[in-house]
Amino acid sequence: MPFYLLASVFVGLVTDGADPLLDTGVQFTSFGCALPLAALVALLLPQLRPLEVTAVRTLCFLPAERLADGPALSWAARRRTALWFVAHLLAGGVVSGMTLAAPPAAVVLLVLPFTTPLRRSVPAWMQALPGALGPLAGLALLALVAGTAWASGVLLARCAPTLLGPTPADRLAAAERRAADLATRNRLARELHDSVGHALSAVTLQASAARRVLDKDPEFARQALTAIEETTRAAVTELDTVLGLLREEDGDDPSAPAPTLDGLDALLDRTRAAGVAVEATVEERCAGLPPVVSREAYRIVQEGLSNALRHAGPVPVRLRLRVREGQLTLRMENPVAAGDNGPVAAGGTGPDPAATARTGGGRGLRGVAERARLLGGEATATARDGVWRLTARLPLTGKNEHTTGADGP
Repeated sequence: MPFYLLASVFVGLVTDGADPLLDTGVQFTSFGCALPLAALVALLLPQLRPLEVTAVRTLCFLPAERLADGPALSWAARRRTALWFVAHLLAGGVVSGMTLAAPPAAVVLLVLPFTTPLRRSVPAWMQALPGALGPLAGLALLALVAGTAWASGVLLARCAPTLLGPTPADRLAAAERRAADLATRNRLARELHDSVGHALSAVTLQASAARRVLDKDPEFARQALTAIEETTRAAVTELDTVLGLLREEDGDDPSAPAPTLDGLDALLDRTRAAGVAVEATVEERCAGLPPVVSREAYRIVQEGLSNALRHAGPVPVRLRLRVREGQLTLRMENPVAAGDNGPVAAGGTGPDPAATARTGGGRGLRGVAERARLLGGEATATARDGVWRLTARLPLTGKNEHTTGADGP
């Protein structure tokens, strides 16, 4: 309506003696001039698409997934939105004009045979209609209005997914958003699994040991309770770090830094307090690793120790960290139950020969594999000859396409 009124003013100014209210030709001309003006507005206003999409969902009952979300940011989307807007206004203008003009004429035609005085005041074409044809013409006129409105709605409903549906750029942006959300969820899941899961595994063993010797060796029980206190305090700190990742996604800095290999000694001490004898060999060059490599290596070690605590109990664990040829090699070994033999990928692919001895496992190994892949490295795990071996290779810079076997040097 605003476009039509503006066009009517313009046509009235450039046409001598034109009356937009009475001259049908001027009205059609104004309507035709209003459509390009509406298209220009649609091209310049990206927010018009969400409004049209809402109207289509409400009036045409189309599934939400067939229509685009958000403003039309690309010019291709704007052109499609402008074309839809013009079609919408054209159909609406035709139906509105027919609705205003046709029903009064139809009523006149319906009562025309029964009112002789009315015949003298109607147009000549109505006077020429025989008596029975007037009501039939009136009914046909009403049917024409209803049919035009129905056909316009069906046509617009069919065109809406094409003109208001997502463009390839919209689909790509939506896929990128879903991928980013999934990556964030996986990142948080890995952090929670590795940090809190390790702490709970250690606390479970410490509490169990303290319960068994509480009456016989109160001093050992006191040490176990102290270790539980330290482990839970560290777990709360790491939980705050994980929650800081959420705040980091919102644009705020995390309240605590993520642990790196600088905190490896404390991690090993907490694990030893749970009754696990850890023999660690760490090269001096591991102290100057890039922060992201150091952080992911710490989490992989943490997950390896958690697996040992959960699935093997207080068994000896050997850990070795070394830097060779531009990559950090991490290897962890611990005894497993007899019968747990055969290789298994850290990503969870292939059969897991230790599945019978491991309840609820697998998520941590997949997390280890994901951490390694994010850095361009690899991680594998094998249970062979009664020994469980976890090996990870992390490039120190960039992506590394070179891969080696699981049982490297």
